[in-house]
Amino acid sequence: MRRAIQIGLLLTLAAMHMRAAEIANLRNGFGIRHESRENRGEQTRLYLSSSDPSNYVDVATAEIETYEPAPPEAEPAGAKPAAKANLTTIISSASGRSRIDADFIASVIRAESGGNPKAVSPKGAQGLMQLMPQTASTLGVKNRLDPAENVDGGVRYLRELLLQYNGDAARALAAYNAGPQRVQQYGGVPPYRETHAYVARVITDYNRKKTAEAKRTPQMPADSRNASERKHAITQSSGAGGK
Repeated sequence: MRRAIQIGLLLTLAAMHMRAAEIANLRNGFGIRHESRENRGEQTRLYLSSSDPSNYVDVATAEIETYEPAPPEAEPAGAKPAAKANLTTIISSASGRSRIDADFIASVIRAESGGNPKAVSPKGAQGLMQLMPQTASTLGVKNRLDPAENVDGGVRYLRELLLQYNGDAARALAAYNAGPQRVQQYGGVPPYRETHAYVARVITDYNRKKTAEAKRTPQMPADSRNASERKHAITQSSGAGGK
């Protein structure tokens, strides 16, 4: 009898962790598809893959309004999810063309979609870099759910913003999130909580990548300045101003 109770408890605990995929609806209108979640107080960790615990995104708990069941993902016959290696190659190629640091591009993608090429927001933004229809049309992006095309368009737009704000990462990110007109209206990062959280999330993730990189290469002097202060480090010195 006692063994049966123990087995029952184990099955109950297992069922608690076997949640169906959900959409976390954020206050800024975006939705993040995830396989499971973990509440960590002020932060909620959304796990984007059931097989890879390192594939997650941390979101401020207060920014999550509701959860809803995620619709099933339709995959063509024989199709496979895009591999991390493939995304790394896409980012590397976009970095080479734009002269924007690949780690910075990766941090923007992480904040925008959590690396999910099929991410769709309630407002209509799609793909890894969450391109809106009008923005995609202006950039010549025909298929926003194609990872390579989406990243290429998103990075070209991000480059335009970095050039417009003379390499100021915070303003460029704010414009990417809230629109250049809002940055112009307020003379800097607009006073929107979601935009401040977005800018901080990208810069924090970028700094974390650079810190980890410095630890892997101790022979190189680590630059301890914040990414928002060393704004020109995001674009390579030879290329931000022209092709």
